[in-house]
Amino acid sequence: MKLDAITMGLPMRAVTDLTLDVERVGFDGLWFTESGRTAYTGCAAAALTAEDLDIGTAVALAFPRSPMVTAAVAWELADTTDGRFILGLGTQVKAHIERRYGMTFDHPGSRLREYVLALRAIFRAFQGDAPLDFHGDYWRLNLLPRQWSPGPIAHPDVPVYIAAVRPWMARMAGEVADGIHVHPFHSPRYLQEVVLPSVREGTDAAGRDASAVTVVCPVMVNVGETDAALEAARDAHRLRVAFYGSTRTYHGVFDLHGWEGTADRLHELQRAGDLAGMSATITDEMLDQYTVTATWDRLADVLVERYRGVADRLVMYGSTEGWTPGGATLERWHAVATAVARATGDRATR
Repeated sequence: MKLDAITMGLPMRAVTDLTLDVERVGFDGLWFTESGRTAYTGCAAAALTAEDLDIGTAVALAFPRSPMVTAAVAWELADTTDGRFILGLGTQVKAHIERRYGMTFDHPGSRLREYVLALRAIFRAFQGDAPLDFHGDYWRLNLLPRQWSPGPIAHPDVPVYIAAVRPWMARMAGEVADGIHVHPFHSPRYLQEVVLPSVREGTDAAGRDASAVTVVCPVMVNVGETDAALEAARDAHRLRVAFYGSTRTYHGVFDLHGWEGTADRLHELQRAGDLAGMSATITDEMLDQYTVTATWDRLADVLVERYRGVADRLVMYGSTEGWTPGGATLERWHAVATAVARATGDRATR
C-alpha cells in the first residue's frame, strides 16, 4: 500500500520546493487537484524536479478539453517522468461544466467512458501502433498527420484513472480504466459494500482481473498530539464532510449507514448559507465513518488497519497544508510514511 501526498493547484515556482519536500518525507506519489489552477502545470513542474515520485492529476477535468488535448499533455508528462505520470480524470458537476467552462455535460458517465477509449486510441496512434481511427457517439477522431503527432516514447502505456462515487461509474472504472479515484467522502463500509463490488462487476464484464484496477483512496485525517488539536482538526473536517455530503447525488454514502435525508438537509442549509448548521448536521458518529482520527504516533497503524486489503494507494488529504521546509510536520509525516511502508511491505522510503 503506497502513501501519497496531494496539493491544490500552485504557482509553478512553488511546486519545486514542495516536490522536494514530498520526496524527502518518503511519500510515494504527489497528486495535483484542479480548481482555480490547472492540475497539469503543477505536474509539469513536479516532473522536472522529482527523481522517482509518481506524479498525477487527482483529478483533472475531462470535458473542458478534447481527448486529443488531454492525450497530448499526458503523453508529454509520461515522457518527462519516465512513465511515472498517472492521468486521473473526473467529470465535475453539471453546473461547472456548462456554466463555468461552457461545455456539454449530457450523459457524463457514458461520455467519460468513451473519453477513456478515445485516449487509448490516440496513445496507440502517437506510438505508431495503429492509425488514428476512433468513432464513438461523442467524438470522431481520424486525422493525425505525422508532423502533428508527438511520436513514440519509451513509456507509452499511460495509466488512466477515473473518479467515481456511485456504482455505475465504479463499474465503468472496472471495465475500462487502470485505476479508480475514490471520493474523499467515503466510509470503509461504502468501499467494501458498494465501490469495490461495482469495480469487480466491471472487470468481470470486461474479462479483466480485478487486480488490474488500482484503488486510490484520499483520506481525511484528523491528527495531532493533544485533545485540543484533534478536536480542532475534527471540527475543520466536519464542515468539509458537510460540503461534500451536500451534493445530493452522493446521498448513498449517507444512506448506507441509515442516515437517509442527510444530503438533502445539507443541500438546503448550503443554499441558505448556514455553515454552522451544516457543521452541526455532521455528528461524531458520522465523522468517525468518513474521517480518520489519530495521534501522530498511532496514525500509521490506524491507516493500515482501516485500509489494508481495500486500497492500493492512500492519499493524505490536506497533508501538504501548512508545512514549512525542515519543520516538525515533515518529520512526522516521514515517520508515518516509513511505518506504513514497513507494515505493508512496500518499498523502503527515502
